[in-house]
Amino acid sequence: MQFSFFPSRGLAIYMGKTFLTRCVAMLAMLVLVLQILDLLSEAGHVLAHPGNGEAELWRYVSLRVPQIIQTFLPFAVLLGTLITLTALNANSEVISMKAAGLSAHQILAPLVLVSAAIAVISFTFNERIVVRSVAALEAWEAAGFGTVPPDSGVKSNVWVRDGDDLFHADFIAGRGNAVTLRNITIYDRAGGNLVATMQAPRGRRDGNAWRLEDARRFDVARGKVERLGSVLVAPDIRPDQFTLASVEPESLSYWELGPAIAELKAAGRPTAALEAAQWHKIAGPLSAVLMPLLGAVAAFGVARSGKLFVRAVIGMALGFGFFVADNFALAMGDLGAYPPFLAAWAPFLLFLLVGETVLVQTEE
Repeated sequence: MQFSFFPSRGLAIYMGKTFLTRCVAMLAMLVLVLQILDLLSEAGHVLAHPGNGEAELWRYVSLRVPQIIQTFLPFAVLLGTLITLTALNANSEVISMKAAGLSAHQILAPLVLVSAAIAVISFTFNERIVVRSVAALEAWEAAGFGTVPPDSGVKSNVWVRDGDDLFHADFIAGRGNAVTLRNITIYDRAGGNLVATMQAPRGRRDGNAWRLEDARRFDVARGKVERLGSVLVAPDIRPDQFTLASVEPESLSYWELGPAIAELKAAGRPTAALEAAQWHKIAGPLSAVLMPLLGAVAAFGVARSGKLFVRAVIGMALGFGFFVADNFALAMGDLGAYPPFLAAWAPFLLFLLVGETVLVQTEE
């Protein structure tokens, strides 16, 4: 038995190069097909703006392709794993390696090393290119694929926490003490239970508090509405807590997202979903390292037994099961059902254990 993970340099290079070329080929195929489908659905919207033509279509493609690469790179690594290992098994190369004394982990080691390099490249690519393309495309789409106007300073759908109470405004305009609010709703809570709601069509800063005009209060216990007129509320809420811009994690890098989360947390805004998204900026690219382990079931077993296709399907099912669990965990994190760290890392750790268990029980 050989105890080095890379007992043969030539064999490791051969398997690594074979795996890398398959991954690149799968990624190119996925990007080409998906970009064509996406362009067919969006070309009408791009060309609907007066003056847009072929140049704008190419601009859309240049902004969209990085996002497709980011999303489907782990899928490409999974497909590259299955194709590489299935071919090695069908050609009896895996049997030869095992006959030479290599363990299952030693056979997979070159693939894991290449996957780790892909994960590092993916993280760098996301931080340097994808976040910029997402921000540019979102601004362009918001402008109807026309000229992007300068920031108006108007914010919409803003939530602020005041102790146990929640303060919501549909529209915010201005800065400092000149901030004005529209369509305000205050949720008066005690011990996590809703006691009453207060609504007002407009509000403004008045001294150290907020003056609401034409306010109405609904008492939940009594089920009655009381007209309050002009009232002062929320003395502990600062104007900057309303004017902080909403944060889109897809358009911010890992290092930019951290300070933005800290500002929102200081303002009393909910940040659990953003914290999960920040953790996932590491866990997402790192999922490429899992794919050789989850697809390893396709490498072992005698090819002429007739079960090679079944093994490949099992490997694909494990890989896609991870992606389903990953999206489910992020959704639970958005809802607040999972803590941010768990929402980002639980699927990775779970399927790492699943993959290792399957490999050890069947091959080691």
